[in-house]
Amino acid sequence: MSSPEPTAPRAAVAVPEEPASVYRHAGFLSFLIARVVAVIATQVQAVVVAWQVYDLTRQPLALAYVGLAQFLPMLALLLPAGDLIDRFDRKRILAIAWSVGGVCSALLWWLSGHGSSGVAGIYAVLVLYGCTRAFSGPAMQSLLPQIVPRAQLAQAIAANSMLMRVASIGGPLLGGLLYALGGGELTYAICCACFVLGVALLLRVVVAHATAPGPAQGTMFERFGAGITFIRTRPIILGTISLDLFAVLLGGVVALLPIYAQEVLHVGPAGLGALRSAMAVGEVSAGLYLSMRPFNRQVGRTMFIAVAVFGVANLVFALSTLFWLSFAALLVAGAADMVSVYIRGALVQFSTPDTMRGRVNAVNMLFIGSSNELGEFRAGTSAAWLGVVPAAIVGGLCTLGVVGGWMLAFQTLRKVDRFEEAAQATGAAP
Repeated sequence: MSSPEPTAPRAAVAVPEEPASVYRHAGFLSFLIARVVAVIATQVQAVVVAWQVYDLTRQPLALAYVGLAQFLPMLALLLPAGDLIDRFDRKRILAIAWSVGGVCSALLWWLSGHGSSGVAGIYAVLVLYGCTRAFSGPAMQSLLPQIVPRAQLAQAIAANSMLMRVASIGGPLLGGLLYALGGGELTYAICCACFVLGVALLLRVVVAHATAPGPAQGTMFERFGAGITFIRTRPIILGTISLDLFAVLLGGVVALLPIYAQEVLHVGPAGLGALRSAMAVGEVSAGLYLSMRPFNRQVGRTMFIAVAVFGVANLVFALSTLFWLSFAALLVAGAADMVSVYIRGALVQFSTPDTMRGRVNAVNMLFIGSSNELGEFRAGTSAAWLGVVPAAIVGGLCTLGVVGGWMLAFQTLRKVDRFEEAAQATGAAP
């Protein structure tokens, strides 16, 4: 019997290697630093404008106008902004938005020398600045998937969320320090420089995964209506963004912290500062871990667990009369919230086709903004009607109720194992 001929070895299939870390990817660091710089400028400017307007007017209502002047134009323009972001170059739109932000900082610098006569001008500049935020937010969210490979998108989202939170914490502190050193002139000049630096760094970002937009079909309202229909008919996306909306809207306790610090825990302003920092420390710690060790298994169930932990931690805080326990509860709530933010951001990005990202991210931003703004209003009115402790308890229970209801209503979302499965389920897989 003849021996069989040796089988020829199979040719090795060349597999393109991805960078070991998302931080090594060309353009990602430039994008990340640019966004951090822009967020710091935004946070610094927000603190200084509020302080300056109140210092000039001594009227609490003037602070309400500061927020209203920025929120209303942003709310009005978010939907058309989402449509434009899907039709034109997102990098260019973001660069223009940040450039106009720098112009706003320069105008505020000029108005800062006009005393109380410049307050009306400050409100007008804030309206313009609110318009830029309607474009910059969805554009940033929609641009990230065009910069990094799909396999590294979850890690990029975790790193981005963590650094944004650090910038949001450090920005107000820096703003107060700069205002104390040089007043509005110095602070606004630095904000303008930050926006210019952000644009310069953004221009160096390589957009490696851009998708050419198709021809515009129908009116702007019809196109955005198509985006709304897309969200409504995709349970994974609708369940993800609505879960965050109602969980934070009904269960957030941040607005109640001053009352707890003074009347329940009796820790004074220093204790209030520690309580405010507890959630931030939890968020940053969890975000740092996820940016180094992102996970991609049982993501749907994990998101529901994270939101449930957020609700339980808020319940512990509501019932606690011990400072250390309250601090620990807020720390856990912050960490759980960051896990939820990481999964939610990745699910929305993976589940959305590139041609729809602007409109979907605009709706997502609208939901997030509504949960934060209306959540503080809900917490304040509930505390006025029920008392601070009962209001916090009801909020925690409502969060748990939302988790239970959403697990039953959005079973497809609960069963998602990997982010790639969400892309296949919504038709967004490349």
